[in-house]
Amino acid sequence: MSTETVDVVVIGLGPGGEAVAAELAGAGLSVVGVDSRLVGGECPYFACVPTKMMIRAADALAEARRVRELAGSAQVQPDWGPVATRIRREATDDWDDRVAVERLERAGGRFVRGHGKITAPGQVTVSTSDGVRTFEATKGIVLNPGTDPAVPPIPGLAGTPLWTNREAARTTTVPSSMIVLGGGPVGCELAQVFSRFGAKVTLIQTADRLLPPVEPEASALVAERFAAENITVRTGTSASEVSHDGAGFTVTAGGGEPLTAECLLVAAGRTRDLAALGVGAYGLDDSARVIPVDDRMRAADGLWAIGDITGKGAFTHMSVYQASAAVADILGREHPPPAYHAVPSVTFTDPEVGMVGLTEAAARDGGLKVRTGSTSLAVTSRGFIHGVGNEGLIKVVEDADRGVLVGATSVGPSGGEVLGALAVAVHAEVPTTVLRNMITAYPTFHRGIVAALEDLS
Repeated sequence: MSTETVDVVVIGLGPGGEAVAAELAGAGLSVVGVDSRLVGGECPYFACVPTKMMIRAADALAEARRVRELAGSAQVQPDWGPVATRIRREATDDWDDRVAVERLERAGGRFVRGHGKITAPGQVTVSTSDGVRTFEATKGIVLNPGTDPAVPPIPGLAGTPLWTNREAARTTTVPSSMIVLGGGPVGCELAQVFSRFGAKVTLIQTADRLLPPVEPEASALVAERFAAENITVRTGTSASEVSHDGAGFTVTAGGGEPLTAECLLVAAGRTRDLAALGVGAYGLDDSARVIPVDDRMRAADGLWAIGDITGKGAFTHMSVYQASAAVADILGREHPPPAYHAVPSVTFTDPEVGMVGLTEAAARDGGLKVRTGSTSLAVTSRGFIHGVGNEGLIKVVEDADRGVLVGATSVGPSGGEVLGALAVAVHAEVPTTVLRNMITAYPTFHRGIVAALEDLS
């Protein structure tokens, strides 16, 4: 077996890994990108892009159904066909990554499809359909392997035709009924999508509320909307047994009657296998969930890691953000240290939930002297005219000793867009006295920011 020498090997070509490989190749290094899956990662094929197409379509149905309350009458007939066609043709090229591969090659990089594993410091062995190839990376290795959907070890679940987000993105039909295991962002988004397209949906959540990482007030607003849309939510319980009879699923959860549905969607988090990456070759704990990195994204001498496996947030924007730091370090350039105090995230339910920085509970747990303020969008913006579809809130969390925001939440129509101003405030540590004096356009949803600041106590 021959060994080929290159400058850098990038294992995992999600958005961050692809960015690293392309930038290093563009700088003149010899770069090999390795991935057994589609180049571009989960986001363009199964997550961010296709699911937002699904959500956009579901939101259009919901808005059309509000015509009767706002403007007259409308007849709404859901049709999944256009959604499935757009996902296949416009978002994923029928799950073909040829365009992404060619983009990398035009940047000067090379691509090898296969499973890459570190077999010694600076050495990557790739198992391909044509055999095994080995690369020696003289400058180092960059890890961006991403994650896979986690399937919990529930008795009877293994071997059934369950769905994860990947099967949901590929479906050409909407099931008549669906049970969703998991009330995080993926579970909530997809539960609402399929419900709006006609499925009878029941969501089972182990935690005591939906979207546990966000503010409780935000969780409550989403739960209220789900109830209004006849999505059944069972919190504080978990599935204890699953069976499939060829036509549908039966799920036993808690002490209630077994639930039945045509489809079972598992949205129980993500998983990664560090042992399969071979990180033990660098003396790292391959049984851990994450790889600790420094401000330059170094996990060890000659080894960099970015994205989900660093534990700083399983977001596409985090992977791309960290990619620039890794590239700068490999090329010997100056780069500011990453700032993780203002990490934004958005859950694209209706109402949309955006958050940045710390929640009130996390700030208090961190020992900060906290003041909070909040306002309802129904009072501060267009909702005062008519609340249909405008339900939401803005909540801010202040470090009272420093007089700056350390966290904020924006819930409502375009909640993620309103979050932009709050993210700037948290990231730049703008004094709340300055924020209270800014002028906001009326009547807009972001006007609620000032109202929330005025409520600080």
